[in-house]
Amino acid sequence: MTSTILILLSGLSILLIGIGLLGTLLGVRATLESFNNIETGLIMAGYYAGYIAGTLLSPRIIRNVGHIRSFAAFAAAGAVSSLAFGLLIDPAAWFVLRILNGLCVVGLYMVVESWLNEQAAGPSRGRIFSFYMMSTLIALGAGQFLLMAGDTSELTLFAIAAILISLGLIPVAITRVHEPSIAPEKTSDFMGLLKSAPLGTIGALSAGLVNGAFWGMTPVFGQSLMLDESQIALIMSATIFGGAILQWPIGHLSDRFDRRSILILISFVTAIVASVSAFIVIRNYPGLILSSFIYGGLMFSLYGISVAHTYDQIEHGHELEATRALLLVYGIGAFTGPLLAGVCMEKFGPVGLSVVSATTVTLLALYGLYRVTRRAAPPLDQQTEFVPMVRTTPVALEMHPEVDASSETS
Repeated sequence: MTSTILILLSGLSILLIGIGLLGTLLGVRATLESFNNIETGLIMAGYYAGYIAGTLLSPRIIRNVGHIRSFAAFAAAGAVSSLAFGLLIDPAAWFVLRILNGLCVVGLYMVVESWLNEQAAGPSRGRIFSFYMMSTLIALGAGQFLLMAGDTSELTLFAIAAILISLGLIPVAITRVHEPSIAPEKTSDFMGLLKSAPLGTIGALSAGLVNGAFWGMTPVFGQSLMLDESQIALIMSATIFGGAILQWPIGHLSDRFDRRSILILISFVTAIVASVSAFIVIRNYPGLILSSFIYGGLMFSLYGISVAHTYDQIEHGHELEATRALLLVYGIGAFTGPLLAGVCMEKFGPVGLSVVSATTVTLLALYGLYRVTRRAAPPLDQQTEFVPMVRTTPVALEMHPEVDASSETS
């Protein structure tokens, strides 16, 4: 791994610490400002609306004005939007700002990932891709603890988030490599993907829904339970670090058995853990942090398993196109998740978040059982290797080992 890659990852990690702080802070502050759960869910969904728009618009912006100018524009707008949240306390304003924030974050991701992709070469691409995914989760988890660095009812924490986003740009801006290229976007064949890998497509949608609900509404869940900032940070970080740690063994398990069976099993167990968390809340029992850790390991693995299963089903050489489509499907699910969670939490209280998660993954498991009866599993020696994945951009997917392998043989 070159020094340039380490510098890029270091800069991005600093930036993601600020983004992790901002996302949780918004949920906490929204409750303090008496936004109802539906309003908060809509605000949090705005990030994914901007995310989806950013995946479509950012490549065009970067190709038109170049990486450096785009990078500066996204950074400035991202820092401004982070500060504006603390200055404009209004649900409608926050929804617009969250869309802008999501679009800018995706643009920053794309610039950094383009440089990482340019630096990664040969067999190291897969290792860099995996390291990048894990470092993303760790940085987002670390950002949760900054929630205790100031008063959530003041501007301070919004300013800290903006400072970290700005600081994270410095290593990237001074990196001495030529500007990489971003290939033109291709239209994704959703119907073809759904026909070729229906379980993988529904799995990506479900993973996006439960992930979006977690990122958007867990801080509100904590506030509804009258937890303090340190306890909310512990729940968030335990879930995120669970995803960073437990994805590996779960993924390796899916490499050794019929991947559909593992996806079904993980979905059912995720539903059980979500239900246990609801029971803990209702009965006021201890163990919420431990259940959050286990839930994170299970929940975050759903997307990676769905992608790997899709690779098992599609024709070799179409991996990148398929994963771009899956990423957009994931984004649609992530947009829907906070909205559904907000409605359910408004109706059922804090446990509404667990209801959404448990119901979603149970339906995924039941659909998986149906799909097992419709198609035989590929031989184990023909299954692709699991790679941990989190929300990212289409640019980073070019580093995926299967995509890299398909490009070498095409």
